[in-house]
Amino acid sequence: MTHYDVFVIGGGINGCGVARDLVGRGYRVGLAEKNDFASGTSSWSTKLIHGGLRYLEHYEFRLVREALMEREVLWAMAPHIIWPLRFVLPHHSGLRPSWLLRLGLALYDNLGGRKRLPPTRVVNLKTDPVGVPLRDEFVKAFEYSDCWVDDSRLVVLNARDAADRGADIMPRTEVTAAEPSGDGWALSLRTEDGVKRVTTSMVVNAGGPWVDGILGKAFGKNSHNVRLVQGSHIVIRQKFDHGRAYIFQNSDQRIIFAIPYEDDFTLIGTTDQDYQGDPREAKITDGEIEYLCDKASAYFKAPVTRDDIVWTYSGVRPLFDDGASKAQEATRDYVLKLTEDGRPPLLNIFGGKLTTYRRLAESVAHKVAHAIGGKGDAWTAGAPLPGGHMPLDEAMRFDETLRDEAPFLSERLARRLARHYGLRAREILRGATSMADLGRVFGADLTAAEVDYLMAHEWALEPDDVLWRRSKLGLRLSKDEVAELKEYMRSAQARLDAAE
Repeated sequence: MTHYDVFVIGGGINGCGVARDLVGRGYRVGLAEKNDFASGTSSWSTKLIHGGLRYLEHYEFRLVREALMEREVLWAMAPHIIWPLRFVLPHHSGLRPSWLLRLGLALYDNLGGRKRLPPTRVVNLKTDPVGVPLRDEFVKAFEYSDCWVDDSRLVVLNARDAADRGADIMPRTEVTAAEPSGDGWALSLRTEDGVKRVTTSMVVNAGGPWVDGILGKAFGKNSHNVRLVQGSHIVIRQKFDHGRAYIFQNSDQRIIFAIPYEDDFTLIGTTDQDYQGDPREAKITDGEIEYLCDKASAYFKAPVTRDDIVWTYSGVRPLFDDGASKAQEATRDYVLKLTEDGRPPLLNIFGGKLTTYRRLAESVAHKVAHAIGGKGDAWTAGAPLPGGHMPLDEAMRFDETLRDEAPFLSERLARRLARHYGLRAREILRGATSMADLGRVFGADLTAAEVDYLMAHEWALEPDDVLWRRSKLGLRLSKDEVAELKEYMRSAQARLDAAE
């Protein structure tokens, strides 16, 4: 029976980040994810690495400072999937006064040790191109820096790196039972092939919205620690053709973003409302669609309507239940709780956000060391994720490098491969001298070579894994093309299984 020092439950950003950190310190680590990686909250975010400007109004200075400090750390770790983005905040004469915005942005610029990201500046919306899509009453704005991230790829790359360093990473594996066994736990793991048992000295529960459910089902411990808050987004046809994003403040004291998305689209979100029920069943409501259209239309000259929408998505954030009266006021900070009920060590993670996942993992490692003994020092801050082993300047032009090495690539495909895989794009292109060498094209330049790579190295099994979590090509493929991809993946998986 396999024994682990630490077994992680949950393959979202926190679980995969924890597994990577711990295995790099020398622990023997296992991780089980019931479905595909990033299939829950971690792929339904607004896709930002940011300090959280609005959290300053809730006096969450420690959280904002930690997040701001992480922006450039994560950017350097994964410059292929994280890149700088400038945000334009129009001044609304009926809402927050100009001096308050200046003060908040001054704090934002200086609280977190910004080095490479450019500072805030004032923008004249009557002369700057960013003012063209906006209504005439907006004449002044403030422009500041944060970063964009491909959220689901951030999760998968943490899982990939953890596996490369020796962790046993098990997607589509559910922990169904946990029983004390000696000084640790005996866990029952259910897969398509049946049930197996492993033992571990300690468990880390990183179940996200399901953290309380895991405690109840597997550990027999009824608890209520998380507040489920639904956040929904709409994706519309491209609303503006410049490369900057907007942040719009609203009369309800909330904000929404309008962000360039996948070259041809604009992402608008998010909402904040309490959620009851199975997090996997969360879907955007008519009220949320109306809210996002109305709030965006208050700023854009051309109103945003339901007819503009090409896709929507909703996710449930597992916020720590701090008793806040409004969903938008609930803390975005993470809380770690080590059980002290006489049973073996069980650490539960409540809350958290993409930007602080690495710091959260370091905090988990500290508690693991306290519970079962330490094995190594913090190391992740200077360790690039797979494909990201290159300087920032080189990463910004790596698509050009790929086209020099593989001239048959279109500009769009080279850009996508560079931004999804970084240096590991070369593994997909290995030996190819023409597009024909990359095999069948399923649509939107998705080739058999890329699908084979994702199946062999990134645990992709179904079309949704490829089209919505390893990429967002689901926005572009037709139903017939998806069906062809499904059939190809079924045959490819059979070949992989036969080769094992």
